[in-house]
Amino acid sequence: MEAGRATLTPIMPRRTGTSTRRKPSPGAVAQDSGNGVVVATDPESLHRIDDPEVELVLWQRSLASALGEWLESSPADQLPTGRVLVDAADLPPAVAGMADVGDTAAGAMRAALVDDVLGLAQRFMAVMRCPVVDLRLEVLHHDACWKFHRDYVAARMLTTYRGPGTEWVAQADSATALSLQRSYDGPVHRFPRHAVGLFKGNRASPSRGVVHRSPPIASAGVTRLLLCLNLPSEASPELWKPA
Repeated sequence: MEAGRATLTPIMPRRTGTSTRRKPSPGAVAQDSGNGVVVATDPESLHRIDDPEVELVLWQRSLASALGEWLESSPADQLPTGRVLVDAADLPPAVAGMADVGDTAAGAMRAALVDDVLGLAQRFMAVMRCPVVDLRLEVLHHDACWKFHRDYVAARMLTTYRGPGTEWVAQADSATALSLQRSYDGPVHRFPRHAVGLFKGNRASPSRGVVHRSPPIASAGVTRLLLCLNLPSEASPELWKPA
């Protein structure tokens, strides 16, 4: 991305208050792209979600190429998986346990993935000012949440470690996408490879929140590895504690 500019390119265009925020570090790009979207190259910009006018902060980041290649080539049944409600002190063993469940191959790449998941969970907890996080790693072979929808949460963080990223529509197109679903033929955007999206759901504000869906993969033989971070809720599992 060109320094100082941010673009959002549709992937399938079939038709022609006061807030508290942290200042991004020097040299960072945090560009308001309209429709309540901020595109950033610095993780500190995730704090822009505090802005009442911001619906989505998209942190465009890169994983180490070796880690990305390892994730793409690993057998799907050896990818880490699971869901926990966990506090900051217990995050390391909880995430490592997910890798154990997936029988994820030991070594430097597994350690790098676990470290990245921990780092994102810690960032989410810091931005949302919560001592506990609902963390889910999910291996997907199907279309999952294929309908356009808003999440019934205050805020959620997503990143896709393997496979295509989450798809979303701009606020101006949200009502049409929700109404037409599979028949919707307007602009659809996708989280870039390994990007991190922090977005509001409709608990943050009625009739607001980012309208999104899982990318269609069922007919493509594709596997996704999705990380989802949430605030604790009535849907969360019991608090995880080491055995």
